[in-house]
This record gives sequence, C-alpha cells and structure tokens, in this order.
Amino acid sequence: MSKLSRREFVYMMAMLGAAPVFANSHTRMVETSQKLEDYYKLKPFGNARFLHMTDSHAQLLPVYFREPSVNIGLHGNLGKPPHIVGEKLLDYYGIKGNKRLEYAYSCVDFEKHAKVMGRTGGFAQIKTVVDYLRESFGKDKTLLMDGGDTWQGSATALYTRGKDMVGAMNLLGVDVAVGHWEFTYKAEEVLENVKMLDAEFLAQNVKVKEDALFEETDVAMAAYDQDSGHAFKPYTIKKMGNARVAIIGQAFPYTTIANPQRFIPDWTFGINDEGMQEIVDEVRETEKPDAVIVLSHNGYDTDKKMAEVVTGIDFIMGGHTHDGVPEAYPVKNAEGTTYVCNAGSNGKFLNVLDLDIQNGKIKDFKFTLLPIFSDLIPEEKSMKKYIEDVRAPFMKELTREIATTDVTLFRRGNFNGSWDQIICDALLEVKDAEISLSPGFRWGTSVIPGQAITFDDLMTQTAMTYPETYARDISGKDIKLILEDVADNLFNEDPFYQQGGDMVRTGGISYKINPKAKMGERISDITLTRNGQKIDASKSYKVAGWSTVGAKSPGEPVWETVETYLKNVKHISKLNVDTPDIVGVKGNPGIV
Repeated sequence: MSKLSRREFVYMMAMLGAAPVFANSHTRMVETSQKLEDYYKLKPFGNARFLHMTDSHAQLLPVYFREPSVNIGLHGNLGKPPHIVGEKLLDYYGIKGNKRLEYAYSCVDFEKHAKVMGRTGGFAQIKTVVDYLRESFGKDKTLLMDGGDTWQGSATALYTRGKDMVGAMNLLGVDVAVGHWEFTYKAEEVLENVKMLDAEFLAQNVKVKEDALFEETDVAMAAYDQDSGHAFKPYTIKKMGNARVAIIGQAFPYTTIANPQRFIPDWTFGINDEGMQEIVDEVRETEKPDAVIVLSHNGYDTDKKMAEVVTGIDFIMGGHTHDGVPEAYPVKNAEGTTYVCNAGSNGKFLNVLDLDIQNGKIKDFKFTLLPIFSDLIPEEKSMKKYIEDVRAPFMKELTREIATTDVTLFRRGNFNGSWDQIICDALLEVKDAEISLSPGFRWGTSVIPGQAITFDDLMTQTAMTYPETYARDISGKDIKLILEDVADNLFNEDPFYQQGGDMVRTGGISYKINPKAKMGERISDITLTRNGQKIDASKSYKVAGWSTVGAKSPGEPVWETVETYLKNVKHISKLNVDTPDIVGVKGNPGIV
C-alpha cells in the first residue's frame, strides 16, 4: 500500500494538510477567522452524503479520550485495521508528525497533545459540524445515521433512562438509528424512547419470541411486523436528491448474552447473516435502490466477516468496538466489494461518506473520518442550551470533586486500563476481597493528570442499569474458567463468535495469556499478587465484582464502592496496573 494512495484517505489528508491551522505543530488556531469552512471545508464531490456517528455513550460534553495501546489482531486480522496501534498506526497511514491526526487516531503522546489541543467531541460542536456539512452539500441529499450505544454511559442518561439522549438526537437531526446498550433499559422504556425518537429505529436481527406473540404481551403487540416477528423495522428507503438508497439496520447480535436478558425477555438477537442476505436480495429486487447501506452495531471484525459472506451491500457503517479507522476498508466477496467503516466513540469522530451515484449505481466515493476538535469548533447555540438545561437538575451532584490524579486514567484496550484498575482496587479494599473482577467494557472517557476526578467522571465508567456489586467465594478452577471464557470471546478465530468487549479486568492476581492458543489453553500461571502464591484449582477465594448479567447482585452500586475508595485515597500519585504477561504475539502491530 502506498501511504497516501487510498482515495478514501487522501480526501482527509488533503482537507487537513492544506489548511494552515492543521500544520504539524501544537500552535492553536489563530482567532482571526470564525468561519467553520476554514476548519472543515470538504471539496464538493458526488450527489449523496452520509454522516455517521456511533458509540457516543451519552457524552453530551467534549471529553478526553485516549485511543488504545493494545488492540490485538490475530489470524486473518493480523496487521489489519483496526488492529494497528501507536507508532505503527502512524506509519501505516503515513501521518507521523501531523500532531492533530496523531492526537485523533492514536495513543502517541496523548498527555502532551491533550494539554495543547484539549477535549474532543461534544454534541454542541457536533451539531455545528453536522449543520454545516448538511447545508453546504444540500439538506435533501444528506442523511445522518447513529450507530447505537447512544442512550447509555453518563449519569444523566441513567437518571433520565436515556431520554436526555433521545432529545439530543432529535435536535441533532438524526435520520436513522440502531441499538445495543439502548436495550439495557426495560423493554417498555426502549419502546417509549423509540416512540419519542424522530429517527427511524431499525433492526433486521431483533425478533419477538413466538411464545410472547402467542401470549400477546404488550411488547409483542408493539412489534413492527408480527407475521415476520421483526420487533423493529428492518430497513428503510431514503430519497436523497435524485438517488434512492436502502438503509438496513443491524443491532448488536449478542445483546442478551453480553447484557441482562431479564430487561428484555420477549426479544431475541443474533447475527442473522442469512436473514441479512435475504433482505438485501429482496431490497435489491423489489426496491431497486441505487445503493445499499447497512447501519451496523456488530463490531469491526464481525462487520468484515459479514461483508465477506453477504453480497450486495455497498457500505457497512459500523460501531460497537469503538475503532476510529480513517478509511473505508475494502472487503472482497463472491459478487464484488463491500466497504467497512467505523466512527470511533464518545463523539470524537464523524464519518462523512460522499457517493457519486449515476445510472442507478455508485460510480465513485470519497470517505472521511472527521475528528471533532472541540477547540476549533464553536458550539451551536440551541444544542448548548439543551445540554445546559438537561444537566441543570443534576449539576451539584455531577460537579462534586471526589479525588485528584497525577496519573492518566483511561479505559480502552484489550486488558486493564488505569480506570479499570481503580475499580478493581476499590472492590478489593472496600469488599475486603482477595481477587476482583470487572467487565471489559469499552465505554468510558479519560482523565488527564492534574484534573480533578468528579462524580461525573466516575459515572462515565460505571453508569448503567445493572451496577450492583457482589462478594462471594469462587474456586480457583472457576476463576480460570472465567478468564478462559472471556479470552475465547475476545480472541476466537471466527469473528462471529466474538461477543463484544475486551478481557475481564482483574485485581489481586497476575496471569499469563497466549491469545493464539486454543480454547481452555490460553490462561496459565494465575498468581495472587499479595503473596506470590499460585491459584489452587481446588481452593476457594473471596472474589468481588459487579455487573452480573444473570440474577441481580445484592450489593451497592459500584459507583458507591469506587467513591468510598477514592475519598480514602484522595490523590492518585501512582498506580500499578495489573497487566497480564502476554505471550505468543511478539511483533504484533496491535501492541505498543
């Protein structure tokens, strides 16, 4: 690959490299221009524009977000996006030295860049960019899509049961949406939010259970199509200028495995690739669209496999794995090429896909993963006011300072991040446990050194509908089984068996992991860090954790546990992160 030859990526480089405000320095933008086109002017191209954001996790305000330093790719995904991190990513895309792009796409010099360029994202900033890109291209030719994980991830989203984000989506002008963490509210609440949502909420792979239909439950009766069993509309046709485009929705396939089914007992989920092929074929034959787009929450590698096994899709605009990939990645299949795109997380990026549609098909396209640099973008007034109003009832609680830190706190990577370690340490100390386990969630923002840790910050790591903690005895044998099960979920050779998230976070133990080994053989040498003793399979250990997917745990919400711990610590001057000994992956470009 020549570094700058990809047509999808050149678009981005030309836009950033040609503008003096994006010169390779840490000089902030001069204040002489207030025109948005000086920051985000895209050369005119094509006749249909798709704007795509995903995994904002209810972050209405600008945030700090550190990209991963560990994102291991194996087998067919070795050395391929998104499994390239740090300096290797900068080399792969030829962007080393462009400080803005280094900060946007990589973990390289994160603290240094963060202090100079500040936060990214923010719905008021996103609305400014969206409005400009719509108006400059043509409102009737522009579509805004939301890839899910929007209604969860903050205190205000939890307190309002996602309604604060529904309001923000409506004000932003989202046209089409799909879901994942949206389904961690009760089914009745999900349906209520969907009813309030101006956008079409799509999901070809969410069905109503037959017994629920037979019993005529309220949820079943609210199904989009009781004959087909679709709980939600599977696809929609949108008129974009003179073009007709089909959008097919794909919700997270493993929602009822990764999250509690008890909240949504009447719905089933799955990859449903055969159903996807049937819908694509039906849409192509009956609707005769000029383009077929899948709005997906599968995750990047799963989307790439779907692009291989399902034909007739032009683009998959994906989410779930929080990968900010600055290209539309081409995947060959039996009938052609499908391009896979992802838009990162936390409002940090906006995908811009411009299509040149002629004679009923796509002649050419340009793709941009557009970073939302909050220091360059003025806040849109109506969204700014909406955010202020929706947060106002909770501001005293949100701004309460709990502790301070000299350590960068982050969560994102295949293994423990520093925020995860604080949660694990809190569970150990407050629950008086020997071992702690915390889910490998990918949502959560970053805190930079010198910043106070507020309750708002803590809730970006813990705000969810099943936060209850537990402390119970678990055998050494079962501890290994837990680690093996999650490792297989993460490193299974078949992306259709990768059920989301990263490796379970641990406290009180160290272990060795070989990601390339077979199921049941990846984990070894599990050792208690307090005394160096190896875990005995026949012995029981006191384990503390939270976020149980099955039955509700009996303990207090985890944010109370962590706040108790942080109030005792007061200031984090150093932090020992329990990173496992990773073997068998020497030279893997997914590890810094």
